[in-house]
Amino acid sequence: MERAPITVHRISPSGGRRVTIRVGGVDTVLGVAYGDRDLVEFLRRIDLPDPEELVLGDSAAIGWQDDPPHVYETQEAPPDA
Repeated sequence: MERAPITVHRISPSGGRRVTIRVGGVDTVLGVAYGDRDLVEFLRRIDLPDPEELVLGDSAAIGWQDDPPHVYETQEAPPDA
């Protein structure tokens, strides 16, 4: 199975997710997204058509690595009572 051309990588320990695009077998870092707005902006800057629909419509062109889609910070477990 071929991977999605846009990858939203796992959440970093400091928050945010690195975003890369694969073109011609080469990965290029678009930036670190701290929310869907950042991801939309990265896609807009590279002139992809309708970036909002790609992100919010859960397009197969975007692969979310390890963590759930649209989550950009680690979820802390509540303390034991």
